[in-house]
Amino acid sequence: MEPEKIFTGVAASPGIGIGPVFPLEKEELVIYRRSIPKEDVKKEIARLRAALQKTTKEMKHDRGEMLRALGKTHARLADAYLMILEDPILTKDIEREIAKELLNAEFVIQSALEKISHTFDALSDDYFRERKNDILEVGDKILRHLLGKEKTAPAEMERESIVAAHNLLPSDTIALKTRLIRGFAIDVGGKTSHTALLAQSLEIPAVVGLKDITAHLKSGDTLIIDGYKGKVILNPAAETLKIYLKEKEAQVRKTRELVKLKDLPATTEDGKRVELASNIETSEDVRSVLAHGSEGIGLFRTEYLFMNRESLPTEEEQFEHYVKVVKQMKPHATIFRTLDIGGDKLSPFIEGFAREENPFLGLRAIRFSLKYPDIFKVQLRALLRSSHYGKVRIMFPMVSGVQDFLLAKEILESVKTELMKADKPVANKIEVGAMIEVPSAALTADLIAKEADFLSIGTNDLIQYTLAVDRVNENVASLYEPMHLSILRLIKMVADAAHARGKWVGVCGEMAANLEFTQLLLGLGVDELSVVPSFIPILKKLIRSTQLSESKKLADAIMSAADPAEAQERLRKFKL
Repeated sequence: MEPEKIFTGVAASPGIGIGPVFPLEKEELVIYRRSIPKEDVKKEIARLRAALQKTTKEMKHDRGEMLRALGKTHARLADAYLMILEDPILTKDIEREIAKELLNAEFVIQSALEKISHTFDALSDDYFRERKNDILEVGDKILRHLLGKEKTAPAEMERESIVAAHNLLPSDTIALKTRLIRGFAIDVGGKTSHTALLAQSLEIPAVVGLKDITAHLKSGDTLIIDGYKGKVILNPAAETLKIYLKEKEAQVRKTRELVKLKDLPATTEDGKRVELASNIETSEDVRSVLAHGSEGIGLFRTEYLFMNRESLPTEEEQFEHYVKVVKQMKPHATIFRTLDIGGDKLSPFIEGFAREENPFLGLRAIRFSLKYPDIFKVQLRALLRSSHYGKVRIMFPMVSGVQDFLLAKEILESVKTELMKADKPVANKIEVGAMIEVPSAALTADLIAKEADFLSIGTNDLIQYTLAVDRVNENVASLYEPMHLSILRLIKMVADAAHARGKWVGVCGEMAANLEFTQLLLGLGVDELSVVPSFIPILKKLIRSTQLSESKKLADAIMSAADPAEAQERLRKFKL
């Protein structure tokens, strides 16, 4: 028997999965560059349009199957792929390039996909960087229709198995019979990939971003999926298998115990009340929020409504989406993060928008909203109107200092005044907060806290900006260190600044969902943690068995460490 091998990726959905591998092989397409006569341009464009129509029809069928089998929550993942098909980059831009370069549609599409891949790799936001794989998958479908090479349906899954694939389309889960899937092992993707979102929603253990694991697998191999640590073990040794079978049994028992905590507060043993909220992006996610005992929504990503469209969402469209969430969450609060997107993503709607060399440091988030107040005001009107129907909080992303916050708040107040003059009902009190994601905001948190009702720390970006590290760049990813003392000091500085003004502070980045950091964050002064809904129960259990006084001692000990290694060692000893 072959020795066991361990692969490390991204922990995308918690849980332990054990079973034989069910590989979904990716058939590579060979694309040739072919010149076409000028008189055949119309014919070539007609070929492209026919392929687009076939792809649309196929994906609508997939969506219908998903809606029937998995419900509306999962069918919306297919909607994202359908919206990509409407993007000019795969329609009008391709047609223009065919006519200009006199080249076959397959080659032009392949070239466009390569450019898209490079562009998305340069983005800083994980969510938008993950959309690269979605576009590539849609492009693959179009290419298959152009080449007449239809994707073969996966073989029948007859027993409980671990699905291994380069990438996973939402529709693949239908053909694979979800009830038999015990885990996902995927080459590409991150925590915000569609595979990750699907796995979390279905509560199936998943590890993504494994690079080339599929190249090492064959049918009949045994896999262990460790969705907690982001590990996949191929052909585990008998002792390893024994350990994980015991752990899986223990997890089943823990899950039963966690269900009992659903309606209990997250309060430490010595009385510190911690608010546990959820990160979501559509109204369809609310069901999961409520099912897992979340006390509110700590981060609602509003940019989902703005993606892959031919026009900006109207005020009414946004209002209907927001108010649906607010009504469902009542009496709990929903924190809506205003548009957090780069100008390059909305450039089709903005005349004269120039491409940015470095979007990571460019016109994004609140900077974009302040530069284009007309777009900002439409969103604010929709949000304010929804506040009449429940508890709404509004949060501005990527403020760099108090001036950004004050300018945004001034626009918000002006919109509120306009609505009241027009007899549009708006809540009397709406808390307005700031996301602390860049060092300049953390260093001036005392000034921001004076004006804001709350502060929320986005640790993903704060770490990247502070350490100047792109965590998906394999050359420097090892330098992405949440335990770096600069990060811990900034978190403490923000918490102290908020508390000095009688305001609360939360964390909505990945550190909030890492149990290693929970007690440390409480010791640093964090009052609220916002994570994916399925993580709420285990986080609540840990907090209810924690003493804040001990957490403060831990924070003091780690803050006095000389370097991250020593800090990690002190954290390890604390947990022992």
